[in-house]
Amino acid sequence: MVKDLYKSLLKKVNEGNHCIMLTYLNLHGDKNGSILEKVLLTSEDIEKKSASLSDDICEKIKLSSNSGKLQIFNVEDNKLLLIEPFMPKLRLIVFGGGHIAKPLVEFAARIGFSVTVVDDRPFFANSARFPEAEKVICESFENSFGLINFKKSDYVVIITRGHRYDGVVLREVLKYDFSYMGMIGSKRRVKGMREELLNEGFSKDKLDLLNAPIGLDIGGITPDEIAISIIAQLISYKNKGASFTFPEFDRDVLENICEESSLPKALITILSSKGSVPRKSGAKMIAYFDGRTLGSIGGGCSEASVILKAREVMRSKGFLIEHVDMTGEVAESEGMVCGGVMEVLVEVF
Repeated sequence: MVKDLYKSLLKKVNEGNHCIMLTYLNLHGDKNGSILEKVLLTSEDIEKKSASLSDDICEKIKLSSNSGKLQIFNVEDNKLLLIEPFMPKLRLIVFGGGHIAKPLVEFAARIGFSVTVVDDRPFFANSARFPEAEKVICESFENSFGLINFKKSDYVVIITRGHRYDGVVLREVLKYDFSYMGMIGSKRRVKGMREELLNEGFSKDKLDLLNAPIGLDIGGITPDEIAISIIAQLISYKNKGASFTFPEFDRDVLENICEESSLPKALITILSSKGSVPRKSGAKMIAYFDGRTLGSIGGGCSEASVILKAREVMRSKGFLIEHVDMTGEVAESEGMVCGGVMEVLVEVF
């Protein structure tokens, strides 16, 4: 069943897998038809060529994985293939649960990071203090490393309460490759730490990857300001690959798709967008036959019109591809400064 496939998707993404969902569509008209099949692949499946796919499809999968963007194209006469990339949240590991960590964790969770906090003090390492964190580890820094399965995609921030603890953590994280490493400290203290580690045999090239003093230089003084400077640097690293767009991932919507319902419901996905639109490709929402919704593809009259179309599809199942225009008079009527256009897929299983 399709719902079981989405359960498997959520499980695999939660385990840290990069996944691709293939949806084969059979056109009955210009923009509507039936859903033939859905196939879920992990990056490991793709590398091992577990599925029998043409070279053209493999190339499109690679393009989707490398760009973070959906791909939809004709594979045969009257048959379309949708390729959707699904990626786990980027993980931020924060060593130190002090005053800077509190706003840092809040801001990081808000921009989409899965946050793990590590501190050896029960008063600072608890879920009540860090409700936005997905994991809080109360353990000595030395013993905490075995509790974290480090990944190359991780972002690591070292903001412990003292020079000695910073050194303990830094000596460990320098053994790994990460997307980002940053450590707090004055220029003088950081310089001393670098010299100390160079004398111990740590690689200069590896130390040059360390962002220390941490954060963008915005003259931050308060814990909130320093946290903002760190967040700004994290964002700059996350978005520095201009050719890659981190795909939207509406977890609540996917969880709801997995649930049985007595009422028909439609899964609505933005296939592509141009111009100034509230949400980008990959964003999803659910519309129920009774008018209830979960999630959003941007709101306003344009979303309402798509929901009306979705109700029509719910009567017979299948899919519909709808063009949504939010430019010109449409954008003006919705009170938008500027508008854009979207292609939206409505699916009813």
